[in-house]
Amino acid sequence: MRKVFFIILFFSFCLSVSAQIPSNEIYLNLKKLNVLGSVLYIAAHPDDENNALLPFFAKEKMYRTAYLSLTRGDGGQNLIGPEQGIELGLIRTQELLAARKIDGSEQYFTRAYEFGFSKSWEETLKIWDHQKVLADAVWVIRNFQPDIIIARFPPDKRAGHGHHAASSIIAQEAYVAAADATKFPEQLKYVKPWKAKRILWNTFNFGSNNTTSDNQLKMDIGVYNSLLGKSYGEIGGEARTMHKSQGEGRPRRKGSIIEYFSTTNGDTAKYDLMDNVDISWKRIIGGEAIEQQIKSITNNYNFEKPEQSVAALVQLYKSIQSLPASVWKNQKLQEAQQLIEACAGLFAEATTAQEFVVQGDTLKTSFFFNKRKAVNIFLKQVKLENFDSTFSLVLGTNANINFNKNLLIAGDKKISQPYWLQYPQSEGMFDVREQQLIGKAENDPSFEAIFSMNIEGQDFMVKRAVQFKTVDPVRGEIYQPVAVLPITEVKYNKENYISLRGIANTGYKIYQTNSKENQASHETAFKIETGGSKTGDKKMDVKDTSGFSAQTIRYDHIPTLTYFKPAKANIVSVNLVTKGKKIGYIVGAGDKIPEALEGLGYEVKYLTDKDLNETNLKQFDAIITGIRAYNMNDFLSNKNEVMNSYIKNGGNLIVQYLKSNTVGLNKVKVGPYPFVVNAGSRVTEENANVKFALPNHAVLNYPNKITEADFKDWIQERSTYQAEQLDSHFETPLTMNDAGEKESNGSLAIAKYGKGNFVYVSLVLFRQLPAGVPGAYKLLANFIALPQNK
Repeated sequence: MRKVFFIILFFSFCLSVSAQIPSNEIYLNLKKLNVLGSVLYIAAHPDDENNALLPFFAKEKMYRTAYLSLTRGDGGQNLIGPEQGIELGLIRTQELLAARKIDGSEQYFTRAYEFGFSKSWEETLKIWDHQKVLADAVWVIRNFQPDIIIARFPPDKRAGHGHHAASSIIAQEAYVAAADATKFPEQLKYVKPWKAKRILWNTFNFGSNNTTSDNQLKMDIGVYNSLLGKSYGEIGGEARTMHKSQGEGRPRRKGSIIEYFSTTNGDTAKYDLMDNVDISWKRIIGGEAIEQQIKSITNNYNFEKPEQSVAALVQLYKSIQSLPASVWKNQKLQEAQQLIEACAGLFAEATTAQEFVVQGDTLKTSFFFNKRKAVNIFLKQVKLENFDSTFSLVLGTNANINFNKNLLIAGDKKISQPYWLQYPQSEGMFDVREQQLIGKAENDPSFEAIFSMNIEGQDFMVKRAVQFKTVDPVRGEIYQPVAVLPITEVKYNKENYISLRGIANTGYKIYQTNSKENQASHETAFKIETGGSKTGDKKMDVKDTSGFSAQTIRYDHIPTLTYFKPAKANIVSVNLVTKGKKIGYIVGAGDKIPEALEGLGYEVKYLTDKDLNETNLKQFDAIITGIRAYNMNDFLSNKNEVMNSYIKNGGNLIVQYLKSNTVGLNKVKVGPYPFVVNAGSRVTEENANVKFALPNHAVLNYPNKITEADFKDWIQERSTYQAEQLDSHFETPLTMNDAGEKESNGSLAIAKYGKGNFVYVSLVLFRQLPAGVPGAYKLLANFIALPQNK
């Protein structure tokens, strides 16, 4: 019984239980009841999945389909806001879940942390804990029990990224290990070994890298589904577009889409991915009679009166209940219950007008029911936290029933911390100490109402997450998760406190009391005494051990996210001189450079298209563009001559990295002299050796002396999207390289133009400055202070 209970719990998080399913989709799901085939797709990151293939499997072939992303995408760049690291991983987790709602698949993860771009699988599996990531993949396979496994990438350099290649290696190893009872035996008290029929590689043709061939198994997935009114290329485009933090908006593709597959282990698939796999009820003892029941229900389904199928579906549910325990039994019971609820038009919810609740406070909850079709349903019991009430209530057809209850929340109720952030992480792995949590995409709801209902003579447990419900004047009715906050929080009003040249600064610590009886906050000032010039440049932590600070992330395309980070700030003590005062900043893909500038004492003004004229720009000592600003804002290319004129008259234009300046017909126009940005040119080792190719260059000497020490304690990487094919006017003061590679000089390129300077910076200051790296502050100050050319 323990194993069966766990399997139900493990997979329940990924099933939607609140949406009202239209009649045509009910019909598709009825047909899916008779398919017992499953596919697990494995890759490294959010956006690595094949977005047209997943809905083809889930909605055309009607397989149970899932995507295992080894990471949550924490190490990438963010095109929609300033979030980095674990915050970006939280966003991309929800973007993946939003995509899965569109394509009908499930979502899983391992504990691997995306630490940034890696050039080799060897480096990746060294930074990740190879055995732990493998264990996680085996755990998901043993729970999901896929008939076939598909890897997105090859295990070599053709994958284009060390994480990609590593995901293929992990997939191949997990395929074998999952079937071996001697591998990870600690899992076997919950699950059994599982042998998939085969593992395949979904080959690809990306740009100039074509790994497909005519002797591979081919499949046209671009077919049109009349019941959905869309092709799978269209559905895939919609799902892909949910990866908004990566700028992955895609068209809804029409027409033929050929996918290629190569078997890498197991029985070779010659004609179909499911060759020699029984995907019918015959694979289950006693299943043949159930198959006939489903066919009868499907053949007699009335699109206009789906309620006529409820009684037969209830009998089907009872038949499935009588089967021996298995993953498929649990899966089909859940599918059948969803269909019963959908055909009955059952709407049940538990909501609150509170966006959050504090430990020990009260949560006012509203319960609402509406049975929209003429089906016999009795409400017998409602359970939620410490509320447990018995009813004998008949739900009338299309009649609203609602009642309210004030719930006292326990003082030790768990706060809304994502399970993978509960403990401090290592460089490459999250620390998750409960086996049953591994693999899950997100936490279970903080509050879940359980409604005991009798539908046509059969008892069902209907579960609904308690959600914060509101009506926005623009967006209309909105549902969001309910967050649980601690009674008290401690936070700092800045992420970094800057102490220049030993000058003491004052910081503020904020004490927040959240309980209803004592809602208040107050600030406590503290002095930062660092003696910068005496002790040298350094970063220190100021930390309060009394608790955590709640953080909230809000975007319209995903649920509101709440997590807690330690009450901590950086004290950056740096012996630094600044020149100039007024900085114009053009926002790019989201970074925290403006906060760093203000911390150094600069006055920052944000600039838009209308601000870019010669008269206005001459007031600024320097103009800085955010990362990818030229890729996001066409006006910068259109105003390139205006910006060049600003430089010519004595200004410093500092351009943080572009993703590309040569894509398509509309090439990015940037700077007075030509150069090319190469996405593949980067230095990913954060401790890579940096050489001063032009040691006497002003940028390394004025007003601050830059030394090797200023490149210590960098995080994640050195440089990305470096400049190449530079015009002869450019000077390149720095060279660097990853181990085993040639030196590159494209991390910092400076060209004099007229009286001013153009600077292209692919050094990842956008990561180093928020992390409080002292040397990054000195470099930034020197870029701004580049001298005018007389």
